Amino acid sequence: MGSAVGGRYGRCMRAYRAGPVVVATLVLSTACGGAAPAAYQATPTVSPLREPLAGKVVVIDPGHNGGNAAHPEEINRQVDIINGRKACNTTGTETDDGYTEHAFTWDVANDLKPMLEKLGAKVVLTRPDDKGVGPCVTERAAIGNEARADAVVSIHGDGAAPGGHGFHVIMPGLLPGHNDDVIKPSRRLGRAIRDAFRAGTGLPYATYTARNGLQTRTDLGGLNLSKRPAVFIECGNMRNDGDAAKMSDAAFRKRMATSLAAGLRRYLN
Repeated sequence: MGSAVGGRYGRCMRAYRAGPVVVATLVLSTACGGAAPAAYQATPTVSPLREPLAGKVVVIDPGHNGGNAAHPEEINRQVDIINGRKACNTTGTETDDGYTEHAFTWDVANDLKPMLEKLGAKVVLTRPDDKGVGPCVTERAAIGNEARADAVVSIHGDGAAPGGHGFHVIMPGLLPGHNDDVIKPSRRLGRAIRDAFRAGTGLPYATYTARNGLQTRTDLGGLNLSKRPAVFIECGNMRNDGDAAKMSDAAFRKRMATSLAAGLRRYLN
């Protein structure tokens, strides 16, 4: 593709395409009258394409923590979740082979974080490792609020009866005067996560709870207290042999993380 620029050197200007970015450059030759004027002598550069999630903040909340079981007095402490009081945190569940929920959520979160960062997002984790205690559900919600997160995803594995399998996404229910502004965006986030997770993992919607992979609840402090769009995802039933095998597999966990990244990208764009 060619373009014209006025003056002596105009007929020598050419343009080339770098993806969707068109950059002008000079074709210098003796036919153009020798060296170009100083204004044209700088080497042209291609502006980098904007990363799709640049400027977005995502908070990833890996459920539970590795030290919770050793500190029952701390995690059983009751905290206010607006419409009641609940334990600060819990130990979570595990597979029959002993792969714990806290380790699973930490593994998925650490697969997901660099994927989102590569897309340009700022990513905040609610805990720095899998060795600590808590933080309480109130503190986890506060981390998302203080970060002014564009989306919050709390990752979990369920501990339901062994006969049930599949995943589901939990969205906040309305608590008038407290979370009115985040109900609709949280529902959009929930649907985007559900659709991408189903497509990316091939896992079915939960057979034992929710409807079409979606559920609304008002008994979860992390959702009740969030002032930002937020959802929980129960990635599978860790007490079910089939789900447990997939959740224990590193390659499949990466598929889960990739699917979550796709859902977040769809929502945030």
